[in-house]
Amino acid sequence: MAFHVEGLVAIVVFYLAILAVGIWAAWKTKNTGSEGDRSEAIIVGGRDIGLLVGGFTMTATWVGGGYINGTAEAVYVPGYGLAWAQAPIGYSLSLILGGLFFAKPMRSKGYVTMLDPFQQLYGKRMGGLLFIPALMGEMFWAAAIFSALGATISVIIDINVTISVIISALIATMYTLVGGLYSVAYTDVVQLFCIFLGLWISVPFAMSHPAVTDIGLTAVHQVHQAPWLGSINSLDIYTWLDNFLLLTLGGIPWQAYFQRVLSSSSATYAQVLSFLAAFGCLVMALPAVLIGAIGASTAWNETEYGSLDPMNKKEADMILPIVLQYLCPVYISFFGLGAVSAAVMSSADSSILSASSMFARNIYQLSFRQNASDREIVWVMRITVFLFGASATAMALLASSVYGLWYLSSDLVYIIIFPQLLCVLFIKGTNTYGAIAGYLFGLILRITGGEPYLYLQPLIYYPGCYPDENNIYIQRFPFKTLAMLTSFFTNIIVSYLAKYLFESGTLPPKLDFLDAVVARYSREHMDKATLVKSDNIVLNELAPVNPQHSLTLSSTFTNKEAFNYVDSSPELSNAEDD
Repeated sequence: MAFHVEGLVAIVVFYLAILAVGIWAAWKTKNTGSEGDRSEAIIVGGRDIGLLVGGFTMTATWVGGGYINGTAEAVYVPGYGLAWAQAPIGYSLSLILGGLFFAKPMRSKGYVTMLDPFQQLYGKRMGGLLFIPALMGEMFWAAAIFSALGATISVIIDINVTISVIISALIATMYTLVGGLYSVAYTDVVQLFCIFLGLWISVPFAMSHPAVTDIGLTAVHQVHQAPWLGSINSLDIYTWLDNFLLLTLGGIPWQAYFQRVLSSSSATYAQVLSFLAAFGCLVMALPAVLIGAIGASTAWNETEYGSLDPMNKKEADMILPIVLQYLCPVYISFFGLGAVSAAVMSSADSSILSASSMFARNIYQLSFRQNASDREIVWVMRITVFLFGASATAMALLASSVYGLWYLSSDLVYIIIFPQLLCVLFIKGTNTYGAIAGYLFGLILRITGGEPYLYLQPLIYYPGCYPDENNIYIQRFPFKTLAMLTSFFTNIIVSYLAKYLFESGTLPPKLDFLDAVVARYSREHMDKATLVKSDNIVLNELAPVNPQHSLTLSSTFTNKEAFNYVDSSPELSNAEDD
């Protein structure tokens, strides 16, 4: 394949434009956040992200390289087709459920990160444990999409994969480093526009290629391969449901999502953003679905691609860039390449910022440096943005099974964090003992179920399991959802059991070594602040204690902007009263 100078120039121009927008957003908002609130401004954008920018940035967070490439691949692969392209519907429903049930309570209480309510109720140790699967999910996701971007660029302009990944990661890390959520949000607007324009421009050119059969015909009839509408085998219905629930419910407890929710100017806006993003995800999936259908309708031996089709060359995961390269004019394929690059960067920057935000606030500040200044927290965030960006880049280049690691970590988000989030927001009476038990049970059940992408053989063989070509057993039973439900009910049962045993006197108070039951109602002196009995939190674990503010739970978790909103919003006042 020839090296395309025009393609390289197009990518350079696109990257410079994105970098310029990111730096402009950082400069425009450099004075946002009062003295002592700069770190919060970087994490949640001063809580003044409007509907337009908020809707774009929340949509762009989900519409990433994996979303676009994965949807096209699912539609193209024979035997799967559109019936197995679950991401568009699954993520859209996830955003709707998040808006209906989770956005309002999280935003109303003025939290700064997704882990705040866990540390408020369960303490800093449990917050640290929950940080692990949350971090793994964000980091492996960023690594997976960087890897996809490098492969995509190499397909179209024949540039070295390593160079393309490093440059892409540097651009995304640089504007995230200087501007935080503001830069990420404003660049998301540009990137989403590029995705929409680039892919839609490519579709009619690809459809009109002589080697492409009418996609309406190939949707229901076998021409070059099985119909691209696909079908669900009766034996696979439980696997389909398990994966669908994982996308729908497991798509909620991500810091990248709640970062947008918590940056909204009100709880109502947070809900509306979720609904707008749900619609945006569906709209943005349409060109990817069409490109997958075009790939399934093409006689590849009549193109320059070769005598074998992408499936037989084991390049089905690259069907989108292959369609752009071989079925579109050169200048159009560069537009499409810009779209894919935009999709990748719009998700990668969000993941890097999310991981950095949780570490700086919930690990560094709340667990180790309760008296850290706001300036110190800002620098910790900047350093970790760089470190996490570098780590994701290294994994993208070195790890042979990045996608397998991401699948496993996203399963852990669904199995561990989602039931914990349900308990901490909606189930009264849960405590640290139940949270730890639920965490361990969910983790054990997931790992013992095996993972084919990592060649991990299961220890528990559920009904219907069968060996694949590598003799790794595949589970048909919905064991991921079973593990999630087990984690959820274990948390509740163990929490109430622990509470009963301590309060009835069956167990002496000295055995409450996690201070989760007895110590919640006893006075205990701390070196810098006093334990708040009703919520089992240490004030200086949650935010720097300023002398001019009253030492209350609301002042710890809610900044001045949230207070102003409470005064002016009957809706939020009622939520706080609850």
